[in-house]
Amino acid sequence: MSDYENEQDEQDEEFPAGDGTVETGATILCPYCGEINEISLDPGSGRHQEYVEDCQVCCRPWRVEVTYLPDGTAEVSVEAESLD
Repeated sequence: MSDYENEQDEQDEEFPAGDGTVETGATILCPYCGEINEISLDPGSGRHQEYVEDCQVCCRPWRVEVTYLPDGTAEVSVEAESLD
């Protein structure tokens, strides 16, 4: 089995076949300036994701946590990134 087929099998396990609808975007509020931000989501990066993204208005970093539910909806939360 090729690497591509192995990767496809892993993704199929994480996201079983359904109606094919998966959220690929979210609207969030910056925890610093309170401005609305539109962010893109990447369902191909796994069911649970954590990463840092900068506010599109004030440029300060936030920690983004995304969890995909079995129906394809995404729970997205952001919090101020610690700069320690």
